[in-house]
Amino acid sequence: MNQGGEGSLRVLDHLPAAIYMTDAEGAVTYYNKACISFAGRRPMLRQDNWCVTWRLYTEEGEYLPHDQCPMAVAIREKRAIRGVQAVAERPDGSYVSFRPFPTPLLDEEGRLRGAINLLFDLSGPEQARGLRARAEKCRRFVNLMPGQQDALLSMAADYEERAGRIERRN
Repeated sequence: MNQGGEGSLRVLDHLPAAIYMTDAEGAVTYYNKACISFAGRRPMLRQDNWCVTWRLYTEEGEYLPHDQCPMAVAIREKRAIRGVQAVAERPDGSYVSFRPFPTPLLDEEGRLRGAINLLFDLSGPEQARGLRARAEKCRRFVNLMPGQQDALLSMAADYEERAGRIERRN
């Protein structure tokens, strides 16, 4: 980002996706406004390392130390990391599932200058899929519970409507 300087970073401030940068050692040097709501905290420049989140977990729920997160791997190995998902825990105890896109920033000679990461929030699409799955279960139970057909169909419609609202927002 040296070429564009501060002007380029101001553009990132207005993007709705959480984006942050580190130096070559992994210290956070920049974050945009979306990082604050994503992480549920204000990252600490030059004090937070590798990541802007409070705590990290794998998709399977295993604790993931920051020095083993995708951004740390991207910096250590000088390569972009793609195709992984993680779960961030916020200080308030809430969680957000996301897909990181850590990418090293190399100079013309191939020396590592830092890295940039975009954190794509997956909670909306996952929530919608979960609601649609609940709606389908309600519809399947209609034949098994004849006296509850109206209630089950009403629940299925409510789940579908909520899923549609989430998908329209994303």
